[in-house]
Amino acid sequence: GGSVKSVLLCQDEVVGGKVKKPGKRGRKPAKIDLKAKLERSRQSARECRARKKLRYQYLEELVSSRERAICALREELEMYKQWCMAMDQGKIPSEIKALLTGEEQGKAQQNSTKLAKAGKTEANSSNPW
Repeated sequence: GGSVKSVLLCQDEVVGGKVKKPGKRGRKPAKIDLKAKLERSRQSARECRARKKLRYQYLEELVSSRERAICALREELEMYKQWCMAMDQGKIPSEIKALLTGEEQGKAQQNSTKLAKAGKTEANSSNPW
């Protein structure tokens, strides 16, 4: 094992009395123009800033849409609370009366409407972003 390593390590070439160690293979990279390199770097930075700006715009829109959804849900919750308080006092809110009378007239129609609304709600809530 060890003797093979020493044989491989001692493969130095002697050229014109000077010892040359085997180095990296292939061509050496050409000298890259410094101005071109700086311009590529600037362009890359511009693109990075543009992507960052777009990402922040997207996230801000997402936050505002979620905030609007939260407000709508809070209002809906408050409405249901009011309805419950009214029913606890023995009063039936007019909206519930309308729902009940409408239900007697066409149960099948209302069920299809409920399913459609539930499908829309699920479609909206299933997307985490």
